[in-house]
Amino acid sequence: MTPTKAIIAGLFVLAGALPAVAEIRIGASVSATGPAGALGDPEAKTLEMLIEEVNGKGGINGETVTLVLYDDAGDPNKARTFATRLIEDDEVVAIIGGTTTGTSMSILAVAEDAGIPFISLAGAIDIIDPVKPYTFKTPHTDRMGCQKIFADMQARGFAKVAIIASTDGFGASMQAQCKLVAPEMGMEIVADETYDPKDSDMTAQLTKIRGTEGVQAIVNPGFGQSAAVLARNYRQLGMDIPFYASHGVASQGYIDLAGAEAVEGFRLPGTALLVAELLADGDVQKPAVTAYKAAFEGKFATPVSTFGGYAHDGFMILSDAIARATAAEPAAIRDAIEATTGLAGTTGVYTYSATDHLGLDLSAFRLLEIRGGAWTLAE
Repeated sequence: MTPTKAIIAGLFVLAGALPAVAEIRIGASVSATGPAGALGDPEAKTLEMLIEEVNGKGGINGETVTLVLYDDAGDPNKARTFATRLIEDDEVVAIIGGTTTGTSMSILAVAEDAGIPFISLAGAIDIIDPVKPYTFKTPHTDRMGCQKIFADMQARGFAKVAIIASTDGFGASMQAQCKLVAPEMGMEIVADETYDPKDSDMTAQLTKIRGTEGVQAIVNPGFGQSAAVLARNYRQLGMDIPFYASHGVASQGYIDLAGAEAVEGFRLPGTALLVAELLADGDVQKPAVTAYKAAFEGKFATPVSTFGGYAHDGFMILSDAIARATAAEPAAIRDAIEATTGLAGTTGVYTYSATDHLGLDLSAFRLLEIRGGAWTLAE
């Protein structure tokens, strides 16, 4: 596959007329197509847009930034191949990507062996726990998603929970994390169902949940089209048990795929990006959120998504680290990323350390509710 290369040049001249411009090569492998395309497409668009912006302002420390971007289509094997190619052939100094947990785990294995900084855009806690020297990530973990959901359930007086999870990497990881967190937060898992991400009907599992005595709320660890199918099935069955989706569906695409009526009243943990207009003027994330939203929607005429925001934050973290690094080379960039402190993005405020390669706490999550086909802050 031929990589997309975002190389911005302000002036073309005859060869030899001017000295070569210094270059910083950044790699990316995202799932711009395939089952996770709704997540990876805005990530790819965001990275290309930001590269264009930074080069339009003179690059990083006066050096032009080149993006070498591959579409792994959500295939972990392709992601591993592309990560190897980025390092060995394209000679990048860092990698951003890994739209899904599966592709992230493939990329990080290659990046860690090669000593190349990798910033993942996927949610599973296993990506950064235990801490790996060269691997960081931008989204909240699936464990934090469970904690945010269960905290809201506590506030609403719910204690008996049904889980229905996708069997993909993210769904399986979040399902496991929710089951671990549940007893710590006074929750009892009374039903535990799964579905394949390629399934086109989950009414059988939902019917079992509806028939389980005492269920007070449903949690769906999942993302992509299958999560939208599940939401439609829930509504088709006339169910009224309070429904919590995951941060894996935090985009307008989920509402559009499922249908606004199907997801009316659903709650989920999300980012400030989805409720940009509702942020207080003093909110520390508001400048980053509003600037990215305006740029993305102005360029692509489509709503921003949480997933594009993850890519925004990944590039923000990386470019900030390169600007501070002692040299634009992998080890120095890694050290600078780990020293990031108080950097406000669309997802939260990042402070990394030698023992924390996530850099976020639970306060960055906003509890959202879908009302009238739009995102609102849950009350």
